Amino acid sequence: MGRIIDGEEKNLIGENVKQIRTARKLSQQLLSDRLETLGIYICRGSISRIEDKSRTVTDIELYGLAEILGVSMAELFPENKVR
Repeated sequence: MGRIIDGEEKNLIGENVKQIRTARKLSQQLLSDRLETLGIYICRGSISRIEDKSRTVTDIELYGLAEILGVSMAELFPENKVR
């Protein structure tokens, strides 16, 4: 079976994660630390790779990111790519 993700981008949410994180004045490290309180372990470097779309995101990570950033999971996706 072929990969679902073609090309260099490995997630759809990276840009919005970065935008929302910076609007909330959270560093990548602080976001990582807060995710850990939910039992979701994403190191600061992996946050960076999510934001530059070079790392995939699991459903559990998606849930945690939305929870910590205070948005719905749908809000993490670009409007024109959500169906």
